[in-house]
Amino acid sequence: MLRRPSQVVENIKDDRIQQLIDSLICTVQQANGVGIAAPQAAQSDRLFIVASRPNLRYPQAPNMEPTAMINPRIVASSTETVKDWEGCLSIPGIRGLVPRSRAIEIEYTSRDGKLHRQELTDFVARIFQHEHDHLEGIVFLDRVESTHELMTEDEYQQQFVKLL
Repeated sequence: MLRRPSQVVENIKDDRIQQLIDSLICTVQQANGVGIAAPQAAQSDRLFIVASRPNLRYPQAPNMEPTAMINPRIVASSTETVKDWEGCLSIPGIRGLVPRSRAIEIEYTSRDGKLHRQELTDFVARIFQHEHDHLEGIVFLDRVESTHELMTEDEYQQQFVKLL
């Protein structure tokens, strides 16, 4: 499922979609994640949750309400890219240094059916791009440029989190 492109959500108000949103929000919070996509829950829907908040895995994350993003798309990307460490709930125990656009302009439909367009930067833009990749069948390891830019979660925690 993680390697297959997802399908457009046609009926946002469908009970299955609304229950999936609730389930994903619960899962991402319990797992100390900052985002989760439907394919990570074996559902082929173009839907993910962005839920940035400080936690054990990302202590410096900015705080925001969990947001369901349905049929999301990247409208524009900055030419400036930044490499930073990413992990994934579907690939536990490893981190990779991943290049991403620093700023992106996005569109998505919220769970109430409203279309949103906004600019995201830095960490939240990184979350969006990571989750958007899941909808395309891409995982963060596909974006790592060298195996030298991988480390275990334990190494990451010792080197970076304990310093904060």
